[in-house]
Amino acid sequence: MIPGEYRLQSEPIACNSGREAIAVEVVNRGDRPVQVGSHYHFAESNPALDFDREAAYGRRLDIPAGTAARFEPGDTKTVRLVALAGSREVYGLRNAVNGPLDADAGKNDGGAAASTGGSAATEGPGASNEGTAQ
Repeated sequence: MIPGEYRLQSEPIACNSGREAIAVEVVNRGDRPVQVGSHYHFAESNPALDFDREAAYGRRLDIPAGTAARFEPGDTKTVRLVALAGSREVYGLRNAVNGPLDADAGKNDGGAAASTGGSAATEGPGASNEGTAQ
């Protein structure tokens, strides 16, 4: 192999093949664009995004690693979500889970905390959520 050389396979690479995906309709009710990264716990996305957060709990976007979905103000998009894999533990982000996704206490607390932002606030301080990249 020559330094810097790429060896690519001839057939396409399938992302998340064999993994169950769901479709969720998302509306950006805010006044600024919002981006959500490929491996972000989608239920904890920006509160300006209006969607079924309970269905999104424990899931991430079904897109290639390192990419993101962008939602312009007023846009409605349908996205595919797949279950987070690995240890299924989520820490930080919007602090809605901070532990195992599958623990009853975590899901009940995290689901409630995540859903508080479900229908986006469109009035008052912080409604536009500066720093919208997630």
